[in-house]
Parts: sequence; structure tokens; C-alpha cells
Amino acid sequence: MRAVRGWSRSAPRPLGGGSAPWLYLAPALVVLGGLLVYPIYQLGLLSFFQYTQAQVSGGEPTTFKGFGNYTELFSDSQFWQVLLTTVLFAAACVVSTLAVGCALAVLLTRVRALPRLVLMMAALGAWATPAVTGSTVWLLLFDPDFGPVNRVLGLGDHSWTYGRYSAFFLVLLEVVWCSFPFVMVTVYAGIRAVPGEVLEAAALDGASQWRVWRSVLAPMLRPILTVVTIQSVIWDFKVFTQIYVMTNGGGIAGQNLVLNVYAYQQAFASSQYGLGSAIGVVMLLILLAVTLVYLRLLRRQGEEL
Repeated sequence: MRAVRGWSRSAPRPLGGGSAPWLYLAPALVVLGGLLVYPIYQLGLLSFFQYTQAQVSGGEPTTFKGFGNYTELFSDSQFWQVLLTTVLFAAACVVSTLAVGCALAVLLTRVRALPRLVLMMAALGAWATPAVTGSTVWLLLFDPDFGPVNRVLGLGDHSWTYGRYSAFFLVLLEVVWCSFPFVMVTVYAGIRAVPGEVLEAAALDGASQWRVWRSVLAPMLRPILTVVTIQSVIWDFKVFTQIYVMTNGGGIAGQNLVLNVYAYQQAFASSQYGLGSAIGVVMLLILLAVTLVYLRLLRRQGEEL
């Protein structure tokens, strides 16, 4: 009897000890190592070498430059101009995407089942559209000769892609159009998980819709908003297809260049693969810094992620 009691008091040991979680994670870590870690390693390694078309074809040996590519990059005034443009454009895209996605998520909770289904299907259709196809469709809609937008607005043969700011605005619309469904669906799922009693109490207190969102929903949805914000920053900071397709490779005289397109031009158009790799490393470090700073601020506020 004592043996039975003693056995019942003993806590069961986890199978495999402390190594069990790593065994479960091993397949995912192998995939990530092959698809993410190794390419990043090669990108960083290539950025320290003189690697042009001559080295690719074997006509010249590959030479080690150290930080020479980075020195050349940071001394180029065009790089700093493109970096500033990329930051401002990405910020505008992120703010617009979050605003549209959150507003439509709240709208989904206010409409009936049929309109909700229609809106969800339309949003998912935009989300599933390839970037090249979506960019081409938007170019046709805003075409100066045959596009319906100019006819409706009475703009005649106005070219949206000729001016720098109008081209960026057109690309921003397309980026928001293909990005807001992710925010909308994610935030809508978070709102549905909020207890109904909380929202009813806020309504009984006479809170407006904006007050309910700012004081009740937004604080409760902060972990979800953190995820969609970080993902939007990453997606919009490294936007390539929309800019390349809609501005024909960066606009007139490069007026619509962003870092990803700039890196592509340096690496493939100019065959400066080492310099293009250096731009890629800088982009990676910027995105890591932004993500880590944002997560650190949230941890200081006591948020659990």
C-alpha cells in the first residue's frame, strides 16, 4: 500500500528529458536552415568580395574587398536618397494598410452574414492575386488612354506613372489593396474572440465606436496588432514587384526607386553582385533592428507575445 502511495506521489518524467522539444523542432529547423540561414550566410559572404560578371564567367579571380562594398555604398548619395524614400513609402503603406484593414474588420462585425461573406470573398480574392497580375490590372485601370479611372474623374490623358508622387500614390493603392485582407482577417478574428460582455458594457456607458476601438479593442488586440504591424513593415519595406512593374523598373531617371529595386539594378543590371549583396545585408539589418526595437518596447509595457 505504501508502495502504491509513493508511486502515485512521484511526478512523471517527460519523455526524452530536455531534448524532446528540440527533437520536435528539428524538421522545421532543418528546413529553415536550408531555406533561410544558408542563403543569408551566402548573401553576407558575397558582400565582402569583388564579384562581377567577370568573376561569374571565370575571366577574373574573385578578390576579397572586406568592407569595400559597404564603404562604396555608404559614400553614394543615391543610396541615402533611396533609403529615405523607401522608409517614407513603407511607412505610408503600413499606416494605410493598418487603417483600412482595421476599419473593415470592425465593419465585418457590424454587417449581416451575406454582406460579410461578400466582403470576405472579395478581400481574399485580392489577397490571392499574384503581385504581377495585380500591378498590371491597376495599370490598366489608371491607363491614360483606355483606363476607366481617368474617364470617371475627368482627367483626360493624365499619366499617373509620369510624376514621382502620383506614381508612388498609385503603387501605394495597389500595395494596400493586396495587403489589407491579411490585416482585416487577423483583426476580425481577434475581435470575435473578445468577450461580448465587454463590448456591451462599453455600449451601455455611451462610448462611441471610435472610443470603443481606442479604449477597449485596441488594448486587448495589441499582441495581434503587433504581429500584423511587424509583418506589414517587413512586406512593405522590401516591396519590389509593384514598383518594378508599375513604374517600369523605378520610374523616369530612377525617381521611384526603392531599396529592393535599387539592389536589383546594382546586382543584375550593373553586374555588381557584391554591391547588390551589401544592399541586401543592410536591408536585413534594418528590418531586424526595427522588429527588435518594437518588441522591446512592447515588453517594457508588459505585453505578452
